[in-house]
Amino acid sequence: MTEPLLRVQNLVKNFIVTGGVFSHEERVHAVNDVSLELGAGETLGLVGESGCGKSTTGRCILRLIEPTSGEVWFKGTNVTALDKAALRALRRDMQIIFQDPYASLDPRMTVGAIIGEALIIHRLASNRREFAQRVVELLERVGLSADHMRRYPHEFSGGQRQRIGIARALAVSPRLIVCDEPVSALDVSIQAQIINLLQDLQEQLHLTYLFIAHDLRVVEHISQRVAIMYLGKIVEIADRNEIYANPRHPYTRALLSAIPTIDAATRTERIKLPGEVPSALNPPSGCSFHPRCPYAKDICKTTEPALLSGRGGHTVACHVFPAP
Repeated sequence: MTEPLLRVQNLVKNFIVTGGVFSHEERVHAVNDVSLELGAGETLGLVGESGCGKSTTGRCILRLIEPTSGEVWFKGTNVTALDKAALRALRRDMQIIFQDPYASLDPRMTVGAIIGEALIIHRLASNRREFAQRVVELLERVGLSADHMRRYPHEFSGGQRQRIGIARALAVSPRLIVCDEPVSALDVSIQAQIINLLQDLQEQLHLTYLFIAHDLRVVEHISQRVAIMYLGKIVEIADRNEIYANPRHPYTRALLSAIPTIDAATRTERIKLPGEVPSALNPPSGCSFHPRCPYAKDICKTTEPALLSGRGGHTVACHVFPAP
């Protein structure tokens, strides 16, 4: 097998919080022993409820947040061991598209300055003319025009702002882009346009995506493989078609049952999970999903299931429904 472009091994991120009368410290287990691989040109969808650690995982991979432990390997380089100078150079190959197009763009900067900032930092334009040409090229590639270069973010719609964010990520010609819920703040019709744009760019520029989302319908359209995350842990990874047709983990089944459909032939009974997602300050013993799982057994309460691979690379962490 060829070496994966990105390999994450046993990634952990804990946040220290203080509170209470005596201001004692507690640990929030945001990301708990996450391992995954991503091949060149592939899109891996990372799915889960809000607060499960998806965005933190993406930021730790890019070292926008420093991981507590674990390793991130990109193109054979251990990203977690790099100093600041080496990391800055590597960031030409690793970029991010943020969730909120209203908050991720500096309102005091023109669109041209926002997109071109990375060109200046990485010295990718030798003069003003080359700088302007590159910015215009990026604007047109994402469906905007040269006239937009001198305007400010507040003059654009949400979908247009996200296109600006995409152009900014493309400015340094990256290999990997972490898409951190890039369409969740947009109207449904605009979501489709942005997804189509990302797919076209991937084909044209040979990009690799880690696509973070909570909407399984969106992930189905853009991902080749899907990883399901719950309370800081990955509980299932499989090929897109396999995970939608043959979900193994009870949490995955519950998520898929919640997808609305008008087709009676494909409609399944909604699985209603009891209770709330446990606190990451004090995760349950054993399987973290067992307090809400309708199939939980005694072993689930005491022993954490290993993430084991089965047929066709279908990987599941479950005592009751192991990998096929």
